[in-house]
Amino acid sequence: MDISIEKGSLEYINDCEEALLNSELGRIYFSREGSARDAILEGLEQGNLYIALTNRDCVGFLYYIPKGAFHSFPYLHIISIKEEYRGKGIGKKLINFLEDMVFVKTNKIFLVVADFNPDAKGFYERIGYRQVGEIPSLYRKGITEYLMMKEKEE
Repeated sequence: MDISIEKGSLEYINDCEEALLNSELGRIYFSREGSARDAILEGLEQGNLYIALTNRDCVGFLYYIPKGAFHSFPYLHIISIKEEYRGKGIGKKLINFLEDMVFVKTNKIFLVVADFNPDAKGFYERIGYRQVGEIPSLYRKGITEYLMMKEKEE
């Protein structure tokens, strides 16, 4: 599958929203009407949302905050792939794109992954992220977020 990555635009907002709402992340954290769209719009407005395209169809996206971790390091805020495209390497390609972009200026990148998503945590570990902390009830009472970090390979 040929995948290209480019800066997101309003043209693809419905595809991004569909990917997010049809994910575990979306069902738990973006269940309030309009909250997924609001988060995606925020990423677009900041210019930090990138989409994965195949045959000009948007199949997923990521939104990162350049100094979102400790006001110093890039933070992967949201990544989501449309259901029918999961498991095809698109998430890895998006993350590699992000890492290639941010590791030019910094040596670390952070994200959090929820305890209800062990498959995602395993995915991040397989691609070089390691757990560096736990934050209980960060976004929702009773859900622990695992703080993950990857360091630039020298």
